Amino acid sequence: MSSAPDPSVPALRLQQPSWKDPRLLIGILLVLASLAGVTALVSSADKTVPMLAAKEQIAVGTPLAAEDFVVVDARLGDLEGAYLRAADPMPANAVATSLLRPGELVPRSALGRADELDRKPVGLPVDSPLPDGAGPGARVDVWVALPDARNGFGEPQLLLEAAEISQLTRPSSALGGLQPEQLHVLVPDSKMAVLLHALSNGARINVVLNPGSAS
Repeated sequence: MSSAPDPSVPALRLQQPSWKDPRLLIGILLVLASLAGVTALVSSADKTVPMLAAKEQIAVGTPLAAEDFVVVDARLGDLEGAYLRAADPMPANAVATSLLRPGELVPRSALGRADELDRKPVGLPVDSPLPDGAGPGARVDVWVALPDARNGFGEPQLLLEAAEISQLTRPSSALGGLQPEQLHVLVPDSKMAVLLHALSNGARINVVLNPGSAS
């Protein structure tokens, strides 16, 4: 059996939320903040920055100038600070402290001063064909054999182990012919005097590829 409502008790009514309802405003703000965060994340992931890249191969010790580089757009994210941007000024009297290959971005760690180099490039006349894979950046063992008293050469001695190749050159002679290919390797100061002594005394130079050495 139903009973009549008590007129002394106020009736409960559902009311539509008002724009002035704090809960509705907080909800809208949370949605907008979430959308803004997603938009910023997508924009950041798609952001490209003009960076410098080597125009051609640059050997260790080469003085650097703005014309040695081209501008490329790259996405680096958190790694951007480790590389040279197009807007950054080129440091005065900078030289390459590591090999830069064509098209490679320029690490800031690859720029320094000539007096900071602990390895210097030296050209070696090679008496035997270069091994496959002996190119810039590869590591080779350098063996030398000094002339002996019998118009021959002594037993080869290992002079440089895992020396880094900086570049290869094949200079032209004055008569238009080709001279033997020269291998430029990076020589530490501690080995420089011994190597120059061997070269000035007509030592025979041979190189052996050392692919297992650390770069």
